[in-house]
Amino acid sequence: MSIIERAVSKARREDQAAVEDAEGLIHQPVEHDVAGPERDAVPASLASAAAGDGAPDVDAVPAASGVELAKAGGQPLLRVEDLRCAFDVSKPFLNRLLERAPRRWLKAVDGVSFDITRGETFALVGESGCGKSTVARLIVGLYEPSAGRIVFDGHDLALVTRAAERQKLRRRFQMIFQDPYASLNPRWRVERIIAEPIRVFGLETEQAAIRARVAELLTQVGLSPADGAKYPHEFSGGQRQRICIARALANRPEFLVCDEPTSALDVSVQAQILNLMRDLQDALGLTYLFISHDLAVVRHMANEVGVMYLGRIVEIAASRTLFERPRHPYTRMLLATIPSLEMRGQREDLVRGEVPNPITPPPGCSFHPRCPLADARCRSEAPALRPLDGGQRVACHAVEEGREGEWDGAAVVQEVVR
Repeated sequence: MSIIERAVSKARREDQAAVEDAEGLIHQPVEHDVAGPERDAVPASLASAAAGDGAPDVDAVPAASGVELAKAGGQPLLRVEDLRCAFDVSKPFLNRLLERAPRRWLKAVDGVSFDITRGETFALVGESGCGKSTVARLIVGLYEPSAGRIVFDGHDLALVTRAAERQKLRRRFQMIFQDPYASLNPRWRVERIIAEPIRVFGLETEQAAIRARVAELLTQVGLSPADGAKYPHEFSGGQRQRICIARALANRPEFLVCDEPTSALDVSVQAQILNLMRDLQDALGLTYLFISHDLAVVRHMANEVGVMYLGRIVEIAASRTLFERPRHPYTRMLLATIPSLEMRGQREDLVRGEVPNPITPPPGCSFHPRCPLADARCRSEAPALRPLDGGQRVACHAVEEGREGEWDGAAVVQEVVR
């Protein structure tokens, strides 16, 4: 064997060892409190191959059971447990071989857990790059999770392996994307765009019935049935987002994942779209996962809010509680950025520093380089999400130890006098 062949063989063995080490860090067993078989957290593709004929029957639990369980304090409509997703951002194999560089992993989502009650809105907020949109794509199946469970109405999505059952389950939730123009096929007329889910899921077979359903959906979102003959470029941004909402409603879903649905729109149009979404939720009993970086929008829409930072949730609370009494230092700093007409003489907690590199995150609490309350424990030990009085859950050593009032005035607090 030549020197090059031996070097390549050695590099491949090192790569394999690095992958196994990374998987060992990412794939951790999860303790479950949802009825159903316990299993180690593995990628959905592997779980599907292993499940075989033992996959659960989607029709075994009727849709109404979710309402009954929610009323009885049982399982929510959606439960996310210790969800993780890591992306391989290593250089190509030959570059790593020549440079003797190790493989690199970006943990976009690192142990995220939350519940969403039927008929309510759960919002995920945070700075750009915190992983909130990745969570949305993991839930709808656009990405494969590295570990964790996504349980929809009692069904672990990774264990539903038969195509027919998976399609029945997938029909019950849809996604509204951030950019309405990029998510619409510019070569299709609006009627065909909205009718596509109806045909795919086989909800209607007669062409007349499909056209009637499309006309009904267009009217429902505030457009005219005649708009079905137009192309997406003939509409404004707000109208295109209404088309996206109509398409999402075409297969009569129960759950909508809304990935910053108003961020690309003007403020006046944002209000119209948000009011439309609230009206549809009341009329159809929809459940929303609402992704946004606009805290004012979240306050208007959400029943419960989760704050994400560098792939982890640092605080979860009811919307009113979170905005009136935030506990985590990062949440308090985020809320301080909301403009107010009554800022005179009030303290302003400014966010300092930049978000760390997610490929090489800091040890301990990932927020400690920017936190005014950080101490030695914060720099060495990652905090767990712990329940507090009032239903809040916070991942912060300072809050746990009662140090949340100790702010470094010279660094982050300014007296604002206007």
